[in-house]
Amino acid sequence: MAGRPAPTVATRLSERHPATVSRPRARPAKLLRVRSGRSIAVRSRPGGRVIRRLGDRSELGSRRVLSAVTTRGPWLGVASSARTDGRLGWVDGRSSALTLTAAEVSIQADLSRRRVELRSGSRVLLRARVTIGRPGSSTPTGRFAVTDKLNGRDMSPYYGCCILALSGTQPNLPAGWSGGDRLAIHGTDDPGSIGTASSAGCLRAGESDVKRLMRLVPLGTLVEVRR
Repeated sequence: MAGRPAPTVATRLSERHPATVSRPRARPAKLLRVRSGRSIAVRSRPGGRVIRRLGDRSELGSRRVLSAVTTRGPWLGVASSARTDGRLGWVDGRSSALTLTAAEVSIQADLSRRRVELRSGSRVLLRARVTIGRPGSSTPTGRFAVTDKLNGRDMSPYYGCCILALSGTQPNLPAGWSGGDRLAIHGTDDPGSIGTASSAGCLRAGESDVKRLMRLVPLGTLVEVRR
C-alpha cells in the first residue's frame, strides 16, 4: 500500500510469529545477511553495550550471515562470531543493514551420542557419527552459526575434504596445539577415529557426510551443541 513503510527484519519475524514479540523463542532460526558495505552492532543484551561491530564479510572472507534464534521486541538474539562462547548476542532488527531469509535447516550435535543430525523442522535429513573433543579439550556446548565453507585440503590433509567453520572457539586447547582455536565440523585423514573422543574440540565426520553437509547447509545455519 502506498505510504506504508517497508517492514523491518523484526516486524517480518513478528508478523509470522506474533508470540515471539513478547516471549523469547529458541527455534526456528532465521538467517540475517549483512548488506554489502554495511555493518551491524552486536550487543550484550537488547539495547545493551556493543560487544563488537560485524561487517559484511566473515573473518575468513565469506559473506556475513547471522543466525537469528530468538526475538525480544525489535531485538534479535543471534549466534555469530561476535560471541565465541556459544551464547547469543543481540542486534536491532530494525536496522537497514540486514536482510532476512528463512532458515530451512539446522544442525543438532549430541556429544553424549557422538552424533550430528541435519534437520529440516522435525525431519532428519542426515545423521552422522562424529569424533568429539578429547578429555581436557571437550567440545564446547552452546549455539553457534556456520560462518564459512572451506576446502579442507587447501589448509591441511588433517581436515579432510571440507570444513564448515563455526562461530565458536575452543578455550581449552591441548598442550602444544598450533592449529588455531576456531571450532568447526570437518573431515579427517583418520577415518578410524570417527566416533571417539580424540579431537582438539572440533567435530570430525566421514568424507561423504561432510560433503553432503557442504551441499545442504547454507552460511548462517544454526548449530546447537549439547551434552
